[in-house]
Amino acid sequence: MSVLGIDQITYGTDELATSRRFFQDWGLTLAHEGADELVFESLNGCRIVVAAMDKPGLPPAIEDGPTLREVVWGVESAADLDRYADAIRGDAGFVDGEVAGGRRIGCTDPNGLAVRLQVSRKKAVDIDCARMNTWADKARVNQPSPIYERARPVEVGHVVFFVADVKACEAFYASRFGFVASDRYPGRGAFLRCADIGGHHDLFLLQLPTGKRGINHVAFTVRDIHEVFGGGLHFSRCGWETQLGPGRHPISSAYFWYFKNPAGGLIEYYADEDQLTAEWAARDFEPGPTVFAEWAVDGGLDGHTRRQKGTEASGKFLTEKK
Repeated sequence: MSVLGIDQITYGTDELATSRRFFQDWGLTLAHEGADELVFESLNGCRIVVAAMDKPGLPPAIEDGPTLREVVWGVESAADLDRYADAIRGDAGFVDGEVAGGRRIGCTDPNGLAVRLQVSRKKAVDIDCARMNTWADKARVNQPSPIYERARPVEVGHVVFFVADVKACEAFYASRFGFVASDRYPGRGAFLRCADIGGHHDLFLLQLPTGKRGINHVAFTVRDIHEVFGGGLHFSRCGWETQLGPGRHPISSAYFWYFKNPAGGLIEYYADEDQLTAEWAARDFEPGPTVFAEWAVDGGLDGHTRRQKGTEASGKFLTEKK
């Protein structure tokens, strides 16, 4: 029994019209549109709900302004739901009821966030991805690497929150749902994956000296590094603002590109994260710029010139002298 990953997230925002264009430019499919709610889907059916901040029934916010209001995790079976319901029945905000599509249980985590579980509604997808040639392994022969005109995210891969008490939050997710620590900033941050076998992290908890609570970012998995670039360049052409990237994280090995999100916090394209098993031993790191990024482009790349923003591109051979 283990949580499989993120099935759905829900934002509350006062920028509904802007968010509609934002998430469609991001590469999601608009599955439903109502007066106070938009529902988007990724390639594997992971749902991204964007609701008006005053929508009735929306879970309470953990910070002022637009933010993530709810995370729904998927499990394999109804029997799993029964077992998890028993584990959280005594926790604050416990719920157990029917929603459109089936049963959903949940509670409130120590940071005040609405946490829900349901039998996963995501679907398996068969996707062509780039193969990487290394000195030791030539996996791509007589075939160029792909160039993507835009991204089509596969799923929501992980969420990152600022928390008031990282130890309490880590203990909650470990004891209730079986989450496993992949790496830590001792006393400052915890990278957690849903089970022993899986990607580097599904949830990252970050404690600031101020005790701030809120969303840091939501990360969308794409096929490969080339889709990180293709998606980021398209998003830049659409006029959305880069926060940082592209770049690469040393801790998870993933390539990233972060943008500012009108629905709350930041949003990330990422690919090529480490895959771990029970043999992996969590490491401790001291926060710092070289730990966060092996390399990163400040301000992003211009979608038209393919150069760092503010850099002139002549279109000539780089070796051509004036």
